Amino acid sequence: MISKATLQDIPALLTLINSAYRGETSKKGWTTEAHLLEGKRTTEEELTEIISDPKNTFLKYTANDKIIGSVLLVEKEHQLYLGMLTVSPELQNGGIGKKMLAEGEKHAKALGLSSIVMTVVSVRSELIAWYKRHGYVETGEREAFPASDIHINISHEPLEFIFLEKKI
Repeated sequence: MISKATLQDIPALLTLINSAYRGETSKKGWTTEAHLLEGKRTTEEELTEIISDPKNTFLKYTANDKIIGSVLLVEKEHQLYLGMLTVSPELQNGGIGKKMLAEGEKHAKALGLSSIVMTVVSVRSELIAWYKRHGYVETGEREAFPASDIHINISHEPLEFIFLEKKI
């Protein structure tokens, strides 16, 4: 079931998101960033800020009373920003990510927005290809990957974000 996440969901979301992107557990799935980055993907403070902001919609996918997927949707002028799309590493390739993308499209249409935009780390070729198979295209826009105490770059390649967009 897909529904809106609340502040009470933060502990479960924090565990899910960090386990899907970083560390050993993330290596069970194909969307891991563990070979590129160390540290956490998100923090309790960041999730609290995101969920508390009325311009944001943070959706959760729940099965058997456990959150196994999530996505952040941010209303930005004429576009919807889609970020933090997460599926539990053990359950990837089961269609949950597709369902979350579709829910993002429904949300954008309900808001009367004309497109969805996202950023993806440039060296994540499999992930970029997955989004392209779902109708996203590269915009040509790029942005430096932020240096921080949380996102510790261990890649031998320089990291940057590329922007992908889907017209709806």
